[in-house]
Amino acid sequence: MSDKKTTGIWKVISASSMGTMIEWYDFYIFGSLATLLSTKFFPPDNPTAAFLSTLATFAAGFVVRPFGALFFGRLGDLIGRKYTFMVTLLLMGGATFLIGCVPSYETIGFFAPLLVLVLRLLQGLALGGEYGGAATYVAEHSPTDRRGFFTSWIQTTATLGLFISLIVIYITRHSLSKEDFVDWGWRIPFWVSILMILISYVIRKNMHESPVFTKVKEEGKVSTNPLKESFGNKLNFKFVLLALFGATMGQGVVWYTGQFYAMSFIEKTMSIDKDIADNIMLVSLALGTPFFVLFGWLSDKMSRKWIMM
Repeated sequence: MSDKKTTGIWKVISASSMGTMIEWYDFYIFGSLATLLSTKFFPPDNPTAAFLSTLATFAAGFVVRPFGALFFGRLGDLIGRKYTFMVTLLLMGGATFLIGCVPSYETIGFFAPLLVLVLRLLQGLALGGEYGGAATYVAEHSPTDRRGFFTSWIQTTATLGLFISLIVIYITRHSLSKEDFVDWGWRIPFWVSILMILISYVIRKNMHESPVFTKVKEEGKVSTNPLKESFGNKLNFKFVLLALFGATMGQGVVWYTGQFYAMSFIEKTMSIDKDIADNIMLVSLALGTPFFVLFGWLSDKMSRKWIMM
């Protein structure tokens, strides 16, 4: 791989990763503040029910992610990866900013959890399109013998997004009095995301369409009905199910149990101070993140299947 091509791929990875990391930050800020949000957007008379309702609202974003992947994947095939990136970025940033603006349950009653649920669904749709699109975009710029290594950088963005969300919350909480943070300061991490989104938008505006997509489009080989080809063809449908249940579902369960359930368990069940709980998560994330790149690199040397196994 020439120096010019290497420089080009790192620019692609940087631009893609930054935007995806910010979208994960937006998505995870809700989970990182779940304990506090349960007291803001849900009836206060039953704290346990309020907390479970907050987790259910958080989970709603995951339910719609596959639909976001399908919708924005189709949009990416029609108008290109770059412009789809812009749409998902702005949708995610707008939804996150507005969550920080929703009045509390005490102010508007049941409209509070309803509005938050709608915004969480929009976040899920945006992330479903963003994450798959970013991985595809980087893969289409990568040489086949180093595709695992280069796309592995996209996989680190989820961890970095959670990492940054915890840091922003930590800084905000320690910059205000405890009363101010609980009263209104918790909104600041949601509002901060709009600045990150604008920076990422400016960077991504200068990105070029992927060479693979450009070539396919010029040759007129862009799929006219990708959903039918994916789900209507028996062989293709088998690979869809294999990817969903064999490759990603188990990984998803391990990831979210290890991060968010662990965070909830440390705070709620073990009653450990929030600062200590966040420090535990920050250290574990810092130690674990480099292994995404290591195993991505190994997958180029060995086989994807055996790494996943």
